[in-house]
Amino acid sequence: MLQYIQKHTQLPESGIKNTLKLLAEDCTLPFIARYRKEATGNLDEVEIGQIITFKEQFETLEKRKATILKALEEQNVLTDELRSKVNTAQDLTTLEDLYLPYKKKRKTKAETARKNGLEPLAKMIMSQNANDLDGLAQRYTNSEVPSAEDALEGARHIISEWINERADIRTGIRQQLECFALIETKVIKTKETDEKAQKFRDYFNWSESLNRCPSHRLLAILRAENEGYIRVKITIDDDRALEKIERKLIRSHNECATHIELAIKDAYKRLLLPSLSNEALSEAKKKADETAIQVFAKNLKQLLLGSPLGEKRILAIDPGFRTGCKVVCLDAQGGLLHNETIYPHAPKNDDKGAIKKLSSLTDAYKIEAIAIGNGTASRETERLVKRIHFKNEMQVFVVSEAGASIYSASKIARDEFPNYDVTVRGAVSIGRRLADPLAELVKIDAKSIGVGQYQHDVDQTALKNSLDRVVEMCVNSVGVNVNTASAPLLSYVSGIGPKLAEGVVRFRESEGPFTSRVAIKKVPRLGGKAFEQAAGFLRIKDAKNPLDDSSVHPERYKLVEKIAKDQKISVAEMIGNNKRLQAIDLQKYVTEDVGLPTLTDIITELEKPGLDIREKAKVFTFNQNIRTIEDLQPGQLLPGIVNNVTNFGCFVDIGIKESGLIHISNLADGFVSDVSAHVSLQQQIIVKVLEVDISRKRIQLKLHTSS
Repeated sequence: MLQYIQKHTQLPESGIKNTLKLLAEDCTLPFIARYRKEATGNLDEVEIGQIITFKEQFETLEKRKATILKALEEQNVLTDELRSKVNTAQDLTTLEDLYLPYKKKRKTKAETARKNGLEPLAKMIMSQNANDLDGLAQRYTNSEVPSAEDALEGARHIISEWINERADIRTGIRQQLECFALIETKVIKTKETDEKAQKFRDYFNWSESLNRCPSHRLLAILRAENEGYIRVKITIDDDRALEKIERKLIRSHNECATHIELAIKDAYKRLLLPSLSNEALSEAKKKADETAIQVFAKNLKQLLLGSPLGEKRILAIDPGFRTGCKVVCLDAQGGLLHNETIYPHAPKNDDKGAIKKLSSLTDAYKIEAIAIGNGTASRETERLVKRIHFKNEMQVFVVSEAGASIYSASKIARDEFPNYDVTVRGAVSIGRRLADPLAELVKIDAKSIGVGQYQHDVDQTALKNSLDRVVEMCVNSVGVNVNTASAPLLSYVSGIGPKLAEGVVRFRESEGPFTSRVAIKKVPRLGGKAFEQAAGFLRIKDAKNPLDDSSVHPERYKLVEKIAKDQKISVAEMIGNNKRLQAIDLQKYVTEDVGLPTLTDIITELEKPGLDIREKAKVFTFNQNIRTIEDLQPGQLLPGIVNNVTNFGCFVDIGIKESGLIHISNLADGFVSDVSAHVSLQQQIIVKVLEVDISRKRIQLKLHTSS
């Protein structure tokens, strides 16, 4: 396993070895990355994630080897040579090629020919020494094989299967597919004018190199095929492929060579090409999935680590026209204080009543900020709110609603607000997202947040695993207030999980807030290991020990106390005293267990304990003169917010229903290889309008460089 992981990651052997040891001891990725830097050689979360990925790959490979060896033993075909080849196989493809000749097959033409006694004839042909094949074939005729011609055809079927099962031939065709395969599409004529098919019209008759087809295009092509609008085919130069096989197999110019040539063509057309072209497409799809999942994961991380407003009293509005705008008032901890509905827009148009109501609610509940959902009627509601003369200065934010409807109908929302309907829950979610995006978004299935491309088309297990890891990394990098966190948020804390999270919340509700980290140990079924893994990521506000509201792990409290004692001050006096902290000789405290990486982390944390790594939320204002796509003109410079990043560009909310696209070629004057190097999700930017297609509702933008 160690060699396998090192080969694929190029990471230091000692770091891999110690990481594997820690994983075997049930340590989590965030814990290892944060608190075991000496053991891993300071590997980061991404590198430890790679070790975990290749560890799982190796275990899958070894499990498959064991299954194959057992099957070969049961068939009495396992030679020492074959065992050695199986044991040394480095990937599943090689392994399956080795097993292919011995795999139980459904009824095939070759199997039928064998039952009819034609295998000796096939061997004679393959020897390429036989003459008068018609005469030889006549000996193998019977009631099932009425003629010499039938006998020769059956023998060719057996030869075709042998050719198909040769690992070197399969490898050769794989290499040709890898280098030269084309992906070709043809529109299904009956669907060509279908309205829904028009979004795929670029791919109605398309052809390009498979290995150059970008992730988003391949996924779009495969979706069009799945929806029945096009047919997809993978092709290579057939003549070249056949010639390479013939050179391997044919060494004579007699009658046998003619039949082997026919068998090669049959094997290639009927067995090799269909199987290996499907494999090539599957491999391309897998790579496209990986790229799409990476984009999704990167976007999700940026969204989860979005700027929080913090503990403020918030009035949140879920806008709407006919059904009105649902309004909720939340306390500084996100608790629901009040809810009602206002009808400022058509058909009721009660804007005066709405203004009066919002004004009185902000006074009554001492509101400090207003959050407006960015869905239907958002701009109209924002304009209404900005007409109000509030008694105190009021910050107004437009907040993404993505996934709010999923949350409002979920079990989590029903458990939180059993006496309120989905409209109230949705408005609460909008308000809480402004206060703390991370704490609220973890309640929603990450896939439903919609910050990626083709999330429903990619491998769902791989997507879930990747997104779960992102959420876990974000939650633990920020830290969690154990006295206010919801069960869904706590469940992502290192070492906790869903069941323990519910236990923590139940204990908190029955026994009151935790007053120290040590008190967390009183939660039923939260043992020593779970406490070790979780404690550093859990925060206790206003605790007696100030270290309980920091990322310093309890296992290092005595070390911090010793450092403070040596400085002749208390721990509380040392915290935030940067001059004293920076003067400490850390080398003096290095031991076998504690090295400079841990000591440096401790000092950094003591300088600004519990510092939130996220930037604070900033108010953003769209151009108030742009209300619909018809108001756009090429050349306009407009403020916008990046609301989705893909590997072909990014989409920007410019304050109207339709988002505009900045194609990757319009992100900079030079070549751009990585969109994320130029923009990030929720980034506030200035864009230039390049082109507006009102009929197709498409807006082309360019990133304005002075931004």
